[in-house]
Amino acid sequence: MASTPPICDFGWKARDFRLSATDGKIYSLSDLRGPKGMLVVFICNHCPYVKAITGALVRDAKDLQKAGIGVAAICSNDAATYPEDSFDNMKIFAKANGFPFPYLHDESQGVAKAYGAICTPDFFGFNAKDELQYRGRLDASRTSAVAGARRDLYEAMIEVARSGKGPAEQISSMGCSIKWKAAQW
Repeated sequence: MASTPPICDFGWKARDFRLSATDGKIYSLSDLRGPKGMLVVFICNHCPYVKAITGALVRDAKDLQKAGIGVAAICSNDAATYPEDSFDNMKIFAKANGFPFPYLHDESQGVAKAYGAICTPDFFGFNAKDELQYRGRLDASRTSAVAGARRDLYEAMIEVARSGKGPAEQISSMGCSIKWKAAQW
């Protein structure tokens, strides 16, 4: 079932984290922040919405990094229930797709909860002051890529890099719900 995140809560401050990445390093927000802002995207390996946009995400991430925006992806899904999203499979997925950014493992799901992540993909675009300015979609693609689609995320984050502010009107992302671990009693 598809999930949709809420509209952008402008000014909400980025939450720090310390997570292991598929490249063998451990990253915090300060390690990843770019001089003009930061994009944190919650993804996973198995979601058809993520699979449909992965090529465009890689393209946009490279272009945003050139513009001074730091980029990181985080997988928070419960790998016990969804083994395709295991850390070992994250390494394979990142390499196969040529990720130019760290792919982080949120095994405890604490980062996803702190950010209020709803679905995969879920985009959080911050300005240089760590203030949320974008919580929209990558583009019009859903479970299949839309050729020639307007680059909503890219355009919004370029605006953030230039002015520190995101667009007032944003279209929410849509994707598979985060796969939460069963409550432990």
